[in-house]
Amino acid sequence: MSSILECKALHKRYGTKEALRGIDLALEPGRIIGLLGPNGSGKTTLIKLACGLLTPTGGEILIDGKKPSKETKAIVSYLPERMALPTWMTAKQAIDYYQDFYADFRRYAAEDMLEKLGLEETQTIRSMSKGMREKLQLILVMSRGAKLYLLDEPIGGVDPATRDYILKTIIGNYSEDATVLISTHLISDVEPVLDEVVFLKEGSIMLHRSVDDIRESEGKSVDELFRQVFAY
Repeated sequence: MSSILECKALHKRYGTKEALRGIDLALEPGRIIGLLGPNGSGKTTLIKLACGLLTPTGGEILIDGKKPSKETKAIVSYLPERMALPTWMTAKQAIDYYQDFYADFRRYAAEDMLEKLGLEETQTIRSMSKGMREKLQLILVMSRGAKLYLLDEPIGGVDPATRDYILKTIIGNYSEDATVLISTHLISDVEPVLDEVVFLKEGSIMLHRSVDDIRESEGKSVDELFRQVFAY
């Protein structure tokens, strides 16, 4: 099985600061993976490189065997940490925009999630709370039939009940052969949906293991292992 995302000796430097230090990583299709690490560990940098928003300083990153390009963007659905749409748009206009822009956009899925999450089609992004904006952004991203979903802090600004629904939305709206990479600080919240985890620290991979393996061999949860590995 070929990797959907592969990094080979991947480096990224901002001036003198090395954000990623020779990352080697291969993610297989059909997995939900947690990208975990403290602030400044390189999580967002790695996601932006996979999206083609940044270019490597050294090494390479491949999406479905290809360098990030217009072609790979067609199979990658990206949820940025901050809302990227203009705030004058209504929820309906945002759905129209995504439908025009992405051939794999499933409007029926977006409208269904919009209703279930209690968002009005006519409401503007400007008038939405932070949590509502995060819901809308997630609806748009998960309504695509992508091969790779890159979610940067998808549950950061919402209440625990909404977090549960968002995680169910993520699980219920991607195909079995797609891969979901979730960057988050809220490890205990996302742990139940994860198949594997990647721990990043200061731009290096500390660990890449399946969640089942961690529980069986370490006798602890991912959250507990994370606290142990990153204890200061």
